[in-house]
Amino acid sequence: MKLSQTWQSQSASFLCIRQAQHNLEHSRKIMANGYSDKIIMSIGGSLVVPNGGIDTDFLKKLNTFIRQQLAQHKNRQFFLVVGGGSIARHYRDAGRTVVGHELTRDDLDWLGIHATKLNAHLVRTIFRDIAHPYILKHYEIIRKVTEPIVIAAGWKPGWSTDYCAALLCEDYNIHTIVNLSNIDQVFDKDPRKFKDAKPIGQVTWPEFRKLVGDEWVPGMNAPFDPVAAKKAEELEVKVVVLNGENFDNIEKYFKGEKFIGTVIG
Repeated sequence: MKLSQTWQSQSASFLCIRQAQHNLEHSRKIMANGYSDKIIMSIGGSLVVPNGGIDTDFLKKLNTFIRQQLAQHKNRQFFLVVGGGSIARHYRDAGRTVVGHELTRDDLDWLGIHATKLNAHLVRTIFRDIAHPYILKHYEIIRKVTEPIVIAAGWKPGWSTDYCAALLCEDYNIHTIVNLSNIDQVFDKDPRKFKDAKPIGQVTWPEFRKLVGDEWVPGMNAPFDPVAAKKAEELEVKVVVLNGENFDNIEKYFKGEKFIGTVIG
């Protein structure tokens, strides 16, 4: 059996175990932890590590923004799902240079997953005083989390941390993902290739999924990965795509004011 087939089989087993546990935990209402306002914020790795170096300015702004939000909203809880960024690409390129050919998809995904764990640990270190002590990275386990901040990283090959964010929606009864990346909005086609690409303010899940397709490719550049998009559509989750470098705009969204971004769903 090929390696990719082995992982597909293992992933299917993990998902079955996860679903069985989820059914048990859901009946116990594990999500009822005292917070009435739960927000999942999927933080693109390109914001944390844009070009091989850590963007401490972004992390300082994130730290200030989240703490201000919690001070103003006592019933608010943030789940911060952290991506891998350029670290994974550097390891990919190094591996390719040494072996002289492209790496397998499984290896590419694992390099990305470990990069997300490193970045997530850095973010948890920043919020150590108010964050859940464990980074969520084993999604077959649904933890009872009582802290105002919960940090999450990648899980298994076959998807990005966007999918992990969607799983958290299912586990903790959350209906919106705030997706921070390095783009202002979703476009109807790649703006880097097409000068006539138009920004989209709002789009349905079927329309969005036509744009990104159905297949996950490690390292692909999509506003929200195809596997995660399918899951989010099934859960009827709304995803709000915002530029993570523009905290004034992010604050406008949270205040219910007019903002620049894309609403999916």
